[in-house]
Amino acid sequence: MVATAYMPKAKGFPDTLVEQALDDALGSGAAVPVLAISGLQGSGKSTLAAQVVARARARGLNAATLSIDDVYLTRSQRQRLARQIHPLLITRGPPGTHDLPLAHALLDAVAARQPLSMPRFDKLADERLPEAQWARLSQPLDLLVFEGWFLGTPAQDEAALQRPLNALEREGDSDGRWRHWCNQALARDYPALWQRCDRLWFLQPPDFSVVPRWRWQQEQAMQAAQPDRSGMSRPQLERFVQYFERVSRQALATLPAVADRVIALDAQRQITAAR
Repeated sequence: MVATAYMPKAKGFPDTLVEQALDDALGSGAAVPVLAISGLQGSGKSTLAAQVVARARARGLNAATLSIDDVYLTRSQRQRLARQIHPLLITRGPPGTHDLPLAHALLDAVAARQPLSMPRFDKLADERLPEAQWARLSQPLDLLVFEGWFLGTPAQDEAALQRPLNALEREGDSDGRWRHWCNQALARDYPALWQRCDRLWFLQPPDFSVVPRWRWQQEQAMQAAQPDRSGMSRPQLERFVQYFERVSRQALATLPAVADRVIALDAQRQITAAR
């Protein structure tokens, strides 16, 4: 059975919360604010980002969204990493599988109020769309909403990487090379990107155990929207989520103390607290 929704039951977040997010971003003092919305897979960050952009446009502002998923490395680039570093790097998602120079170039263009094209990643094809298919923004932005599953997350201590966390790490990374490489990338390369966000909001699930179900609902919705294309099966999805588990748990442990606002969600993605 196809999931009919994977967002809050009201098909979005409350208008008051959306207004607060927009006002928070606009009050940051930045010439072109970047509002970061961080949340584990399936938590509703794309929905909240779209609502904030819609509300900004209703106020006469030019706003757009950018997902960190849209700056994944291309498949050929990940194949190169898989050959040179570790086979698990063929799979998109973990730190080290993003085109950070592209992300910085986009943010440079936003800050300079220049025209730009927004990249898009086709998850069913597991490939970034050709540049000719990127969304062209000819007018300067007044606001960028940047959303992603681990925005703002710091690296782990090396000692925390010693023991495998799940079956993927036990079977595919028994010596720890992959998780150490990804953690080093997170420590070295991503803080400069996090620092470019003027406000950080975190959608906090009750725990990691809800993520496989949320992500499966998301996968079903994507496949239902494009029935002529195939996506992941449930077993494939369960394994795929394991690639994200370590950094997701690190996000859960650290972001409540880092984020400007924390929106706590229950297992049905209903808001239980906002602070």
